Amino acid sequence: MEASNSRMQTFGQTEINWDKLDKTKFYVVGAGIFTGVTVALYPVSVVKTRLQVASKDTAERSAFSVIRGILKTDGIPGLYRGFGTVITGAIPARVIFLTALETTKVAAFSMVEPFKFSEPTQAAIANGIAGMTASLFAQAVFVPIDVISQKLMVQGYSGHAKYNGGLDVARKVLKSYGIRGLYRGFGLSVMTYSPSSAVWWASYGSSQRVIWRFLGQGTDLKEVAPSLSTIVAVQAAGGIIAGATASCITTPLDTIKTRLQVMGHEKRPSTRQVIKNLIADDGWKGFYRGLGPRFFSMSAWGTSMILAYEYLKRLCVKDD
Repeated sequence: MEASNSRMQTFGQTEINWDKLDKTKFYVVGAGIFTGVTVALYPVSVVKTRLQVASKDTAERSAFSVIRGILKTDGIPGLYRGFGTVITGAIPARVIFLTALETTKVAAFSMVEPFKFSEPTQAAIANGIAGMTASLFAQAVFVPIDVISQKLMVQGYSGHAKYNGGLDVARKVLKSYGIRGLYRGFGLSVMTYSPSSAVWWASYGSSQRVIWRFLGQGTDLKEVAPSLSTIVAVQAAGGIIAGATASCITTPLDTIKTRLQVMGHEKRPSTRQVIKNLIADDGWKGFYRGLGPRFFSMSAWGTSMILAYEYLKRLCVKDD
């Protein structure tokens, strides 16, 4: 544990250990902060989802045309379809994710230390393992929320059914398919979000260290700590790099997963059929439908989330 603590204090003590946090304050304040971030970025998810499920004959084939269509039909509320469902499930999912992330990260750093990798490599491996593990735990809560919210996002669009809120979606899915219906695409969600989370956190952890090295910030604990503005700037840059990397790698799986989750009750195509339809409609570029919004979403969400997360950790440090 001493080795892990020492590592967390490198680069001018820019990181804060999990065991130094007031957990109650962390969870309560964190719920409010992450709710605010979700409010700000939720419309991007709606646009991305609509782009991914649009049929070949749909006129709205760009992000701007989708936004215009939503505003024309439903106004601003249309950009927040399914938001209530998402925010209800996001809080417990986020608690599970962050707890698993931080506890696993400490263990992972201890595990990779004997291999004597470079610090960026150690950070990439440890953060990647922590991100993947945290995502696996969180999917148990997040997938049903994802299924319900995505059906609400696309209701009445490109031939999709209409619903009277999240409870109506849940009731109809349970009636038609049982509990398995709420976990439609669970395998693909794990295959999408777990690697995405691993790539995101690995990129974030390693890119920060590379940037600090570039700025001349070494591992000498006696060095003067960088200013708060510098720390925030480096964390933001790490979030942008991480979001860009993860979105480019995982968008194809996300497109397939989204299509599987929103298909109506009367038609249940297999994963293979979804892939064939995408290729038939747009060729291989069909797998990257919604890449622009997803790229923006993951970069913006990642940067906002990590800045909020790091701020939250600084806010919730226990008094000695």
